[in-house]
Amino acid sequence: MQIRTVPSTAPRALRVALALIAGIVLSACVSQARYHGYVPSDETLAEITVGEDTRESVAEIAGRPGTEGLLASSGWYYVRSEFRHLGAFAPKEVDRQVVAISFDDAGVVSNVERFGLEGGNVVALSRRVTTSNTRGITFLQQLFGNLGRLDTATLLQ
Repeated sequence: MQIRTVPSTAPRALRVALALIAGIVLSACVSQARYHGYVPSDETLAEITVGEDTRESVAEIAGRPGTEGLLASSGWYYVRSEFRHLGAFAPKEVDRQVVAISFDDAGVVSNVERFGLEGGNVVALSRRVTTSNTRGITFLQQLFGNLGRLDTATLLQ
């Protein structure tokens, strides 16, 4: 009497199932990019003439920004951020571009600046100014420069 064995397909099915699971797990770890906001290109910004263009002409050339300065005449700010998602980890900001267009009291462009994010620090990438009143001070230093100069006696009155 001879016993015949039937080849088992279980190891092959197990290998196929493990390969499928590994493929699904690896595809979940693919880096995904998300972009938020809008920043005009360098070509678009080159069309803006410092000292000549007004708010209306800038709106026609580059569009209206998502953010304006706190004061009516301070400026327009275009902001774009890029975030990377990797699997189940929290998204990480990998790039940020800020374009600041300043206007004088008459509503004429007085400054066009582009800022980037380098190693977590805001860095001026380009600047076109009609006057040298910026003295190398960054956009954020100008924005937050008066926060530490509060006098408590004035606040208590």
